[in-house]
Amino acid sequence: MPVKAKKWILAHHFDGVPKDSDLELVEEELPELQDGEILLEAQALSVDPYMRVFARSALKEGDTIMGSQVGKVIESKSPQHPVGMMLVGSVGWRTHAIVNVNQGPDLLGTPIVVPATPAPGLPVSVNLGVLGMPGATAYFGFLELCQPKAGEVVVVSAAAGAVGSLVGQIAKIKGCTVIGYAGTDEKCKWIKEELGFDHAINYKTRDVAESLKEAAPNGVDCYFDNVGGDFLYTVMRQMNKYGRISVCGAISQYNDNLDNPKSGVFPSILLIVNQLRMEGFIFTRWLSRWPEAFKEMAAWMKEGKLKYRETTTKGFENMREAFYGMLRGDNTGKAVVNV
Repeated sequence: MPVKAKKWILAHHFDGVPKDSDLELVEEELPELQDGEILLEAQALSVDPYMRVFARSALKEGDTIMGSQVGKVIESKSPQHPVGMMLVGSVGWRTHAIVNVNQGPDLLGTPIVVPATPAPGLPVSVNLGVLGMPGATAYFGFLELCQPKAGEVVVVSAAAGAVGSLVGQIAKIKGCTVIGYAGTDEKCKWIKEELGFDHAINYKTRDVAESLKEAAPNGVDCYFDNVGGDFLYTVMRQMNKYGRISVCGAISQYNDNLDNPKSGVFPSILLIVNQLRMEGFIFTRWLSRWPEAFKEMAAWMKEGKLKYRETTTKGFENMREAFYGMLRGDNTGKAVVNV
């Protein structure tokens, strides 16, 4: 009997803050499998900030919203992918997906399907977080670009998010003093008391410049930026010579019109005077090395040095609400939708 799949499509390109009319839930009937194809059934799906950004350039109206999921193979015409196998698939917001296992990478250069990383005793959704794209993003984006040294001062914005919470813990493992900024007192309590950040500051109730001077009187050596905008400028003004900035995200600007950006002068003089190095990246840069990151991070988890948290939403029909909440910063740790 043919399988009916539900999927979320981009009904209208986002203009500012995403709204209900931009995303539509539709149903389609899937064809019979051909040789080399598998049928995936979603178990858990990811919502991430990059989806808001790349929808501008990578999707047409009517396309399925991009994204990753952990799916179970429920039908297979690929000997290497038996029924019951768990895979991480870049197949978008879909309950079911037919995948040709021989096809090339997705729009971001990620393989369409890879085996889920075994994680005994943990939910399969860790493959969408600490042992998935956010984990690799934190590991390589921080270690490769910031190249931290023991004793240095590291600042992390959006420090209670899927990536920032991991960056701060990795910085502690490497012997750094870590200052994290988050948007609620509860998030600050979590990153300080449970994750071990040295300082946790609520940027909504404290002045960033003033609080950073108090927490880092001798300046900042590394900044892992998830926010951009004025926050980036404020931290740059307090960075030491030869400081390093890893630009992972700019969530303060994701709803802006890039064709008509807000006015402002980029502080290039700070890069020159303090001889700073600032570099942006996309997580696929180190794709071939992801297993290296997951092996070490899994060991840190086993040793109790690396912790994670998920904010879960139940029900595929609630993907849109989970997406909105993630963009607002409602989540602590990784935002996941369980089917």
